[in-house]
Amino acid sequence: MTAYDDDALIAQLFELGAVKLGRFTLKSGAISPIYIDLRLMISDPKVLAAAAKGYASLLTRLDFDRIAAIPMAGLPIGTAVALETGRPMIFPRLQVKAYGTSQAIEGRWEVGETAVVLDDLISDGGSKIEAIAPLEAAGLKVRDVVVLIDRQGGGTETLAAAGYRLHSVLTLPAIVASLAAAGRITAEQQQAVLDFVAGG
Repeated sequence: MTAYDDDALIAQLFELGAVKLGRFTLKSGAISPIYIDLRLMISDPKVLAAAAKGYASLLTRLDFDRIAAIPMAGLPIGTAVALETGRPMIFPRLQVKAYGTSQAIEGRWEVGETAVVLDDLISDGGSKIEAIAPLEAAGLKVRDVVVLIDRQGGGTETLAAAGYRLHSVLTLPAIVASLAAAGRITAEQQQAVLDFVAGG
């Protein structure tokens, strides 16, 4: 089994086009010098497997019964992580179906179990709080949220204020430091991202 390596994963994400430098308008309307599209990982099993190893390295330090992947981006990643770790996965439905079993949580679980919430990335953390609500309403305990990339947009603070801990495999500063050290981006591009993160 290949050991997990941050720099190798960052290089793979960059080559895949999942990490792009330039000028991008985010959902919030903010202009960002970096764009992250981790949905592209589903098209490259090697990158997805490498990311799963990154998550697995975080999860070894946490105590939990189930991985709760957040739809949609978190589902294929959560499946890869479940396969890598051998841990069972569930997921909360963001909208409960009006037909079939009308389950708010898909998969098998027991009341009182602990779920670690998994998603691709985090910005301000609001969507993570929304995804945790149905898990807790169903009787699951949630203490930790794991993501591949923390955009450092206040997510740590938002989750902490609600009583949850954030764990990330990578951060934007770590990504651009690795890319700059490898000569994949310029010092100016690196600084633009650092300024963007600092401006918050």
